[in-house]
Amino acid sequence: MTLQARPATAPLTVPGGQGWLLAFAGLTFFTLFAGDFWRNSISWLGWGILVALCLVVSVVFLARARPRVPIRKWPKTLLLFLLLCIASIAWSAYRTESAVAAVAQLATATAGAFFALCLTWERILRALGAAFRWIIGLSLVFELIVSVFVRHHILPFFTTYTYPPGKLPDAFYWSRDLLFHGGKIQGIVGNSDILGMISLFALIVFGIQLADRLVNRTAGIVWLALAGITFLLTRSSTVIVALAFVALVLLFAWWGRSVRQSKRVPVYGTALAVVLVGVASTTVFWATVTRLLGKSADLTGRTDIWEKVIQLAQQKPLLGWGWISYWAPWVEPFKGLAVRNRVEYLQAHNAYLDVWLQLGILGLVVFALLVITTFGRSWFMAVDRPPFDANGVVRSDVPYAAITLLPLLMLAAMIAQSFTESRMLIEAGFALLVTFSIKTKLDRP
Repeated sequence: MTLQARPATAPLTVPGGQGWLLAFAGLTFFTLFAGDFWRNSISWLGWGILVALCLVVSVVFLARARPRVPIRKWPKTLLLFLLLCIASIAWSAYRTESAVAAVAQLATATAGAFFALCLTWERILRALGAAFRWIIGLSLVFELIVSVFVRHHILPFFTTYTYPPGKLPDAFYWSRDLLFHGGKIQGIVGNSDILGMISLFALIVFGIQLADRLVNRTAGIVWLALAGITFLLTRSSTVIVALAFVALVLLFAWWGRSVRQSKRVPVYGTALAVVLVGVASTTVFWATVTRLLGKSADLTGRTDIWEKVIQLAQQKPLLGWGWISYWAPWVEPFKGLAVRNRVEYLQAHNAYLDVWLQLGILGLVVFALLVITTFGRSWFMAVDRPPFDANGVVRSDVPYAAITLLPLLMLAAMIAQSFTESRMLIEAGFALLVTFSIKTKLDRP
């Protein structure tokens, strides 16, 4: 049986209580985006148990939904990437770690498949909105409590740090009491860049919900404002760039919607020109750009990490060292590979370099195609997908729904982030990539 296209508001086909399914989806999104909150509060063991429970329940919902999708309908690049992660165990320089990483990748992909196959677009939007409201609300309350009552740095509840007293790097603190001191707040996730990215996603989700009138207007505006405040308080340079890219993609999507498909050559030509000019300008005026973003020319040590990763990748260029996802600091070649200000970093700070290092040129090509094809389908969903009326009937006179922009804008933010962070490969980043890859493939009319 083939999967028929349906509008974003079509009812779910999963048996059982839909309220429970939506609540579970929100919890799973929360856990994927705020994994550090659970690890800092209930320990790695507690987080692991919660993740295992989420995986089991996701499999149960998938089994009950019984989605019968022909293999030709699945995104081939996604399947190839997952197969490469598994196959790399055979040639990995750290086979045990690669096996664990491959299992973790499949578990994350299972969560993405659950979202794509068991939820409609509207319910994905609602689950994301619920997760982001909890993260942003708890983060602001958390930072307020720290600044008003605690008034000093605080560590995660469960730590194994062995630094001498007073020598612990700032990066290891859960909160640094910066809400009233003009610093970057970290929220319950303990990282300003992560919280900033979540607030950007929240701006997209809350904005779409308001535009499509899926939430109470007053409540929607309040949460949109809180997301904006959180975004400003994190002051993440990476996320500021991502916001600019999202805004640019949104402008081109609006332009694309306003003209017929056969008349879009100027749209694509202008987009290509903007990208080329942007890359060239950034290269020529690199020092000025980084200074405007409040960064050093080496992007806080990222360029040094990139050089080391490239050198390692060139040693095994075709198939890489073996999949490991987040680096394991106890194995070579990752042990002590990237240390800055007494902090050991466990990623290449570039998703594409990380894939090249771990899966070689072959893996890089497959991953790049996965991202490009998913973004392409998201673009056409946003600008070409026929609007549906309340009865699910295609009508050319029905205005576009804002919800069709969801995967496009969120992917735009993820792609912008992927050049300075590797988070598209893990947890929420990879789950969203899998969700959008599958759903834009299967739900196209």
